[in-house]
Amino acid sequence: MKRLRRTMLFMPGNNPGMLQNAGILGADSIILDLEDAVSLTEKDSARTLVREALKTIDYSQVEVVVRVNPMDSDFGSLDVDMIARVKPDTLLVPKADVEGIRLIDTMLDKIEAEEGFVVGCIKIIALIETAAGLENVSNVIRASRRVVGVLLGGEDLTSDLGIIRTKEGEEIFYARNKVATACRALKVDSIDTPFTDTDDYEGLAKDTAKAKSLGLTGKSAINPRQIEVIHAEFAPTESEIKYALRILDALEEANKEGKGVFSLDGKMIDAPVINRAETTVDLARRLGLLN
Repeated sequence: MKRLRRTMLFMPGNNPGMLQNAGILGADSIILDLEDAVSLTEKDSARTLVREALKTIDYSQVEVVVRVNPMDSDFGSLDVDMIARVKPDTLLVPKADVEGIRLIDTMLDKIEAEEGFVVGCIKIIALIETAAGLENVSNVIRASRRVVGVLLGGEDLTSDLGIIRTKEGEEIFYARNKVATACRALKVDSIDTPFTDTDDYEGLAKDTAKAKSLGLTGKSAINPRQIEVIHAEFAPTESEIKYALRILDALEEANKEGKGVFSLDGKMIDAPVINRAETTVDLARRLGLLN
């Protein structure tokens, strides 16, 4: 069954208390951060702390993602070599490009063989946060079979573009649309950028709804209090579930009658509508909204 990634919660890799509790906060995935949340002087100690956390803390209820440092920094290769040997579920690769993804893929092949892991068991999520990365996002995904998703980094992207990041997010409309489309085409998850005002729940709900409407499949979070709002927005509504069930019931009747095409409430029901209904019902069941 495909893993749910409605929420991916960033946690600083240099905070023992947060690492201890990260797995019980309700997010689908946790991102243990070795990059932006950690100062240059703490890089080595944070890397060791995250490694020990992966070895000793039970994170079995969540996907464990570790954001390593960029591969062109002094820390990226060290992060991959140390962290991959304790088998995280996934690595989050900042400022992702084709060359960086291929390099990490090769490193993981070697580490998995040395450690006796199943080759390919450690996955990759590409963090797209540059104009070049955005324009090349499809090739970034294709650079490795390990890539299971793309996370859009709105703050760094707007900085790279030399534009102002706003709460309304109109300036990243194109980026969201491009990431969602590329990910859908290549059948990987598309994760939206965080909403940075942790006290504005109404704004978070609107921002999440906008991301969902563009086809993004999840959203990153920077505070545990954001999780419930994001999950609510990504859950199908009661009316959506009821309509999806009616479509599938009508489909069953049409199949019994040998009809290739049928209608419901005066509207023709075709394959895309059926696919959407099946997706809605499947998600509702996985979330416990249907028996």
